[in-house]
Amino acid sequence: MKKYTSLLIFVGTVIVVGIATHGGFFSPRNLSNLSRQVSINGILSVGMTFIILTGGIDLSVGSVVALAGVVAGLIQVNLGYGERGLYGALVAVAGAIGVGLVAGLFNGIFIVRTKVVPFIITLGLMVIARGVALILAKGAMIAPMSETYSYFGTGVIGHTWSAIIVGTISVVGIIWALAARNVLAAILTLVTGGSFLYAFLGYSGAPIPVLLFGGLALVAHFMLQNTVYGRYVIATGSNAEAAFLSGVPVERITMGVYLLMGCLAGLSGAVLTARLDGASPNAGDLFELDAIAAVVIGGTRLSGGVGSISGTVLGAFLIGVLNNGMSLLNIEEFYQKVIKGLIIIVAVWIDTKGRAGKR
Repeated sequence: MKKYTSLLIFVGTVIVVGIATHGGFFSPRNLSNLSRQVSINGILSVGMTFIILTGGIDLSVGSVVALAGVVAGLIQVNLGYGERGLYGALVAVAGAIGVGLVAGLFNGIFIVRTKVVPFIITLGLMVIARGVALILAKGAMIAPMSETYSYFGTGVIGHTWSAIIVGTISVVGIIWALAARNVLAAILTLVTGGSFLYAFLGYSGAPIPVLLFGGLALVAHFMLQNTVYGRYVIATGSNAEAAFLSGVPVERITMGVYLLMGCLAGLSGAVLTARLDGASPNAGDLFELDAIAAVVIGGTRLSGGVGSISGTVLGAFLIGVLNNGMSLLNIEEFYQKVIKGLIIIVAVWIDTKGRAGKR
C-alpha cells in the first residue's frame, strides 16, 4: 500500500480540484496549460532526483534559473543575437545551459573538495547567483526576445505529430509494462497517454516544454533503472563509504549529479525566459522548494538511496495540480505559499516516518 501512497494522493487531489472548480480543471485548454506549467519544475525535479538520491541537496537552482535566463536575455537583446533567427536562439539557449554548467561545477567542486555539507555550499551559491543576476540585468527586465527563441517556451507541435509521439510512447510503455508483468503500470500508462491526447488534441497540440520534460524524464528513468551510472548513484546515496570500498567512484558520481542539475537549471532558465518573452533577475523564486517537494512527494528518500523518476514526475504534477487548482479558485498567492509549505512538511514527515518504520 505504501508503494502507491503518492498515486492515491494524486488521484484524490485531482478529483477534489475537479469538483471544486466545477469541472473547469478538466478542460483541454486548462490541462494543456497545466502540463506547460509543470514542465519547468519537472525539468528541475529530474535533476534534483539524482542529487537527493546521492544524499545531497541543491538550494541554488532557483537563482541559477534566474541567472541563466538573464544571460540568455543579454545574448538575445544586448548582443543582438535576437536578429539571427534560429542560430541566435540556439546560442542563447547554449549560453543559459553554460551558466548552469558552471554553477554545477562550482557546487560539485566545493562539495567534493571541501567536504562541506551540500546545504551550505548550495545556499551560498543561491545568494551569489541571485546577486550576479541582479547586477547583470541592473535589476530590470530584459525584453523582448525573438520570436524564434520564444518558440522554445510557447511553441506547440501540430495535432498529428502530437498524436504520433504520445501514442508511440504510450504503446511502448504499455508493452514494456506488460513484459515486466506489471499490469497496474500498463493501466496507468494507458490512462496517462489518453489524458495527454485529450489535452493536446482538444486544444492546440503538444507544447515544446512538455516534450522536453517528457524526453528528459524518459532518458533519466532509463539511466537510473538500466545503467551502471544509475546503480552507482543509488549506491552512493545508500552508503557512500561502502560504495567507495566496493569500487564506486563516489566523488565523480557526486560531481556528475551536480553538473547534471546545473545543466537542467540552465535549460529551465532558457525555457522560462522564452515562455515569458523576457528575462527577470527575480525569476525562479522558491523553484528549489517546488523541485524538492516534487522529489520527496514522489517517494525519494531525503537520506538518499531510494527513489524513482516516475515518482518524481508524479510529484511534479501533484504540485502543478495544486498550483493550478488554487489559481482557478482565485486563492491569493501568499495563501498558496502557506499551503505548499505545509505540504512539504507533511511529505518530509511521511518520509521520516517511513524510514523509522523500516529500522
